Amino acid sequence: MARSETSPRACAPTGRDGWRGRLGQAIMWRWTQRIVIGLIALNAVVLGLETSGEIMARFGAVLTVLDNVILAIFVVEIAARIVAFGRRFFSDPWNLFDFVVVAIALVPAGGPFAVLRTLRVLRVLRLVSTVPRMRRVVEALLEAIPGLGAILALLCLVFYVGAVMATMLFGAAFPDWFGTIGRSLFTLFQVMTLESWSMGIARPVLVEFPYAWLFFVPFIIATAFTVLNLFIAVIVSAMQSQHYHEAEEAQTAAHAEREYLLEEVRALRRDMAALRAQLGGTGT
Repeated sequence: MARSETSPRACAPTGRDGWRGRLGQAIMWRWTQRIVIGLIALNAVVLGLETSGEIMARFGAVLTVLDNVILAIFVVEIAARIVAFGRRFFSDPWNLFDFVVVAIALVPAGGPFAVLRTLRVLRVLRLVSTVPRMRRVVEALLEAIPGLGAILALLCLVFYVGAVMATMLFGAAFPDWFGTIGRSLFTLFQVMTLESWSMGIARPVLVEFPYAWLFFVPFIIATAFTVLNLFIAVIVSAMQSQHYHEAEEAQTAAHAEREYLLEEVRALRRDMAALRAQLGGTGT
């Protein structure tokens, strides 16, 4: 779902497309989008209430009917967008996201597909594709993936080196924490999150190995304070870059519109000058 030129607004049909154009304009109308957002929020509340056995015992039938009605509206909306936009609907990743989310909700919830019933809650994620600000955040995260991949590889390398060292140094004395590389990786992950790392792990190890701080302190600095901050830096940089591109595109569009208006004014002036010349010639 990277940034593309085929956003819902960009692929909206124009009035020249006939009834499809009018249908597309109705779907992309501001109040239509607000109604869809409200239905998504209401559906989220309904799905949350359905997790309560007491509430389902009293209002189960009402909640089920409400859930089915909202799903039917979503299906009609997606179908209308497909009819209005045609092939352009499937060229937009966000449209495909909405299509898949709604399609999953239509899978029968009985038999071997019973587990898919829990995936109905994915309909709530349609808020991401419907609210422009949420959509921009997700697009920025996707744009940051290449940079995040390099940082993640570096973090994995640091974790692997630390796990091997911790297993060799502390595995014999603390087999539950550092007995294997897998256990060491999990323990070091807890240390990186700074969750009970001092009293729960580091200090007991320091009792047996007084110089263990020479291992834990550099590891925390390298992971919790350095590598993880690089994640934040890359994401913030991607969001700023996207904001810059959007501002640049808006400026380019505004400039093109100004040029169009200026050309129209020039053409109008030429027509007026020709009309005056014609009237002057007729008067003489």
